[in-house]
Amino acid sequence: MLDRSVLVLNKSWIPIAITTVKRSFSLVFQDHALIVHPDTYEMHDFETWLLDNSAVSDHATPDRDGWLRTANLLIRIPEVIVLGRYNGVPRRELVFSRRNIYRRDNFECQYCGTRPGLKHLSIDHVVPVSKNGQTTWENCVVACIRCNTRKGNRTPDQAQMPLRCRPGKPTWNDGVGQGESVPTSWARFVAADTRA
Repeated sequence: MLDRSVLVLNKSWIPIAITTVKRSFSLVFQDHALIVHPDTYEMHDFETWLLDNSAVSDHATPDRDGWLRTANLLIRIPEVIVLGRYNGVPRRELVFSRRNIYRRDNFECQYCGTRPGLKHLSIDHVVPVSKNGQTTWENCVVACIRCNTRKGNRTPDQAQMPLRCRPGKPTWNDGVGQGESVPTSWARFVAADTRA
């Protein structure tokens, strides 16, 4: 529960990062951030969060419904926090990594469209490395092991296996929450995946 994702907004309410529940509570305790109520978008410090009836419960299910159990209370975990002083916008670029390629492609094989599970997925070079293909956003896609084996050391045209989606470099907003369940409270701040 403490490792769940929390959206971080700067002072101007622009999304700048994703952190954990643990780190977000730490920022709130240190008066560096405020919790944004997911329904009303009111801002709360920790004390006013505890006074809000929708943030404290006696009957919620901890761990399943987004609630954290303390010795005496069930406290609703934050979904969005806003920083009090920082107003910058960091470089908004996703790191090129296996995890982010999986997220970009929504954990789906880009040849057959199946979602066989992480253990049965691999990264395929559209133009094989042996044919001078590069390891870039534009040349790497998620493929199930079956399709990757079938395609082999050929291009999609040579293997007669068209791509479902042309690979490209995603923006930071495209990558936020891909492949995981994203709270509806993030929708106001994070653009939907617009990749074609």
